[in-house]
Amino acid sequence: MQTTTLQVGGMSCMGCVNSVKRVLSDLAGVQSTEVDLASGQVQVSHDEQCKPETLREAIESAGYKVLATN
Repeated sequence: MQTTTLQVGGMSCMGCVNSVKRVLSDLAGVQSTEVDLASGQVQVSHDEQCKPETLREAIESAGYKVLATN
């Protein structure tokens, strides 16, 4: 299991948090997602099948901007 932390811009409410969680949980290989609205950090636990680029694409397709990936 791997953990990827992304800095996401554009989230302003719990609806945004739920949208990000929903698009990530729909991806194959994602085990869990933690979103901190105040800091804009999204932490995703996933297997090797799910690449950080895939996480970024899913978040950006939901209308948010990934500012950094760790």
